[in-house]
Amino acid sequence: MAVFLNAVLAKRYANPSSDVIEILAGLDNDTVLLDLVGVLDAAIKNGRILLVRKGAVRVALAIISGAYQTVLVSYFTQKDLFPSLIKLVQDLEDPAELQEPLVLIVLLANHNKFEMHNPYHVRLEDFANEPTIQKTAMSIGKACMTLRDRYIAIQEDAPASWSIGSTLSYIGLKRPTTPVHSEEEAKTLFAEQPGSGVAILLAAYEFAHANKLFCFAFVDTSAGEKIKTAALSYYLSLMSYLFQHAHRSVRASLYAHLSLFTLQILIEEPTIAKQMCENSSPVRLCRQRPPFLPLFSGDRPLAATMLDVIVDGINHNLRKRLDTDFYILSIGILLRMIIYLSKTHTRMSYHWSELWRSLLAFVRFVTAYVDDLKNVPDTDRLIHDLLSLLTFAMTTGEAFLPDPASYDDLFYKLVETGETLTKLRDVYSLDKSSSSTSINTLIGVSTHYTALIEEQKAKSKSLSPREISKIIKQGYETFSIETREGLDRWDKYREADHKATLKKIARVAVADAKVLVS
Repeated sequence: MAVFLNAVLAKRYANPSSDVIEILAGLDNDTVLLDLVGVLDAAIKNGRILLVRKGAVRVALAIISGAYQTVLVSYFTQKDLFPSLIKLVQDLEDPAELQEPLVLIVLLANHNKFEMHNPYHVRLEDFANEPTIQKTAMSIGKACMTLRDRYIAIQEDAPASWSIGSTLSYIGLKRPTTPVHSEEEAKTLFAEQPGSGVAILLAAYEFAHANKLFCFAFVDTSAGEKIKTAALSYYLSLMSYLFQHAHRSVRASLYAHLSLFTLQILIEEPTIAKQMCENSSPVRLCRQRPPFLPLFSGDRPLAATMLDVIVDGINHNLRKRLDTDFYILSIGILLRMIIYLSKTHTRMSYHWSELWRSLLAFVRFVTAYVDDLKNVPDTDRLIHDLLSLLTFAMTTGEAFLPDPASYDDLFYKLVETGETLTKLRDVYSLDKSSSSTSINTLIGVSTHYTALIEEQKAKSKSLSPREISKIIKQGYETFSIETREGLDRWDKYREADHKATLKKIARVAVADAKVLVS
């Protein structure tokens, strides 16, 4: 039946809704379709063996993915399949087998949700069965690990010096025998990634957006198996590979945006942010393209790993036709994380120097390619958010950086970027914009410390790093930083703000679901 429906629904029709109903049931006998949905519901819930129940899911998924833009989906909203699908999720033992029922649930929950009341979306909001939610979260995590391994199968990026033991410390990882591809072959294979199973990322997003219990389960390290690992660990691992290759296709880019929406939802909830700072897991991050962040192979806070994933995304997606939405989301997540750390005085161990280096390299990029970027939508907003992030970090660094040396390093890097900051202000006319206070504060700090350093250089031709650090500390006493109100505020995530992008993502996920059942 699934094969038959795939074939029927793959064809193009002048009037898709009426033509498909005419073929399957006859326009005068569409109650057959309601009966079909009822039979599928019963089979999913009470099929005599699991094979029958899973087969019924595939038939339903074939209909939904093949007729997503037709009225056929409305037959599934008239008959609520959610309880039957959840019962199947509870009964299945292999996490890999949960993928199709979960994708079916979220496709149904997504259908016309901006235009009308969607009963499946309400079901997600009200769902409170904690063991099933934990099982769902871990199933999504394991699916992410499988998708991640497809990237590794194209190009092994584990450091050669690692031992088998240290490699296996990356949860579930076994070193595959990876063929060596030519540059062109690898480029083609990477462009085909991620696999069609990536539609599961829509499940992560929908559950996280609708259900706070899922958010807790997603970052929980106590729900793992032998080794305590959060589902988010696997998710972040896939994100690092997806972000490094997001530029290769529109499809990959859309899923990268979707994952950023999910991370923003998680980080905006203070209790979830707290868990991400406290819960630690080992996470394998992508090292397939330079520049590389420092290698970290042991347990570390999930929040630190998330920062690495975002920084890697910033470093690896620099293009003249910049994906400003990707960068606005990335900068926004960094700002929310640092605001949380600052307000709670959480001094998280992290290579902060790499974060400042990447952000200031991005400042140099947008300054150098002003002619290309001025015509790219939302560039002004991106620059505003970037400068707000740097200003907030500089004015509150004492509250979240682990030691004075880390704070000094931020100031020194700003001093090094002084000329670029001045040029940035001039080429984008920032002194007449909402970014004027932030850019002038940064330039003021850089100018102040540059003058102090030049004054000392006049006495001594060369200055050691220790002497420069001493000058920076002295500069704290002779310079007052004007803090701008509102830097620690952000707008809560709203689906309506990203309606167009989410609709594109849903269409891509539907296409991937078709591949899953074809």
